[in-house]
Amino acid sequence: MVFGHDTQDSLAAAVDLVNTLPATDTEGADTLSKPADLEAFLTAHPFSGSIHRSPEELAEVRAIRPLLRELWLVDRVGAVPIVNRMLQEGNALPQLAIHDDYDWHIHATPPDAPLATRILVEAAMAFVDVIRSDEYERVRVCAADDCLSVYIDYSKNRSKRYCDTGNCGNRMNVNAYRRRKARAELSGS
Repeated sequence: MVFGHDTQDSLAAAVDLVNTLPATDTEGADTLSKPADLEAFLTAHPFSGSIHRSPEELAEVRAIRPLLRELWLVDRVGAVPIVNRMLQEGNALPQLAIHDDYDWHIHATPPDAPLATRILVEAAMAFVDVIRSDEYERVRVCAADDCLSVYIDYSKNRSKRYCDTGNCGNRMNVNAYRRRKARAELSGS
């Protein structure tokens, strides 16, 4: 494992949240537009602390997505001011916590902080680990020519090129095969 369990959980939540943006979906759909969408996100990525499930909370969570996406559009040095901003705006005060089935880990906001603030600060803390461990090249945008989804490459040799959201790797391999086959037919091979 490249990162600790809590870091990987926070990175996974950030990836999934960014990938709800319309720009990441090939049909341009916003997949975090209804309370049920937020509920599905929270089921996949449980957050401790208060959760209100209100229209305001949904709007706040939706509003942090562009800032999170910025982390995939910069390099390691460019991520530092973004992460620092996220921590500062979230009034982060790291403390050790233990709850549910999780062993000791770091929380940097109080449990009653707004959900969007907790998500943003937890993502920032995870990116602190990525930056400090000099693993920022694992922060990637899908290489498929029709996809803008983001992911974290956990492969041992850092060779993953496609996201897991749209079957992009398989789709691009099929496209490449069809292009090779068409070229072979044109050349008479």
